[in-house]
Amino acid sequence: MDSVLRLCDIAPGEKCTVSGLTATGAMRRRLLDIGLVEHTPVYCIGKSPGGDPSAYLICGAVIAIRAADAATVLVER
Repeated sequence: MDSVLRLCDIAPGEKCTVSGLTATGAMRRRLLDIGLVEHTPVYCIGKSPGGDPSAYLICGAVIAIRAADAATVLVER
């Protein structure tokens, strides 16, 4: 079984699957609303030149997520 990582640990070009969220409140609701639910595949498309935010392909849409928020998304490779 693969180890659990955070979404912010995924490098551009890598694919992962959501295994859970640690976010609470409004941020948890937002992440769920954009499709970050358990078993959803996510592709890291790229990172901005400064490294934050990163772009992810989620359910057919490219979404930019800050590293602090991506750290609350648990994923598996």
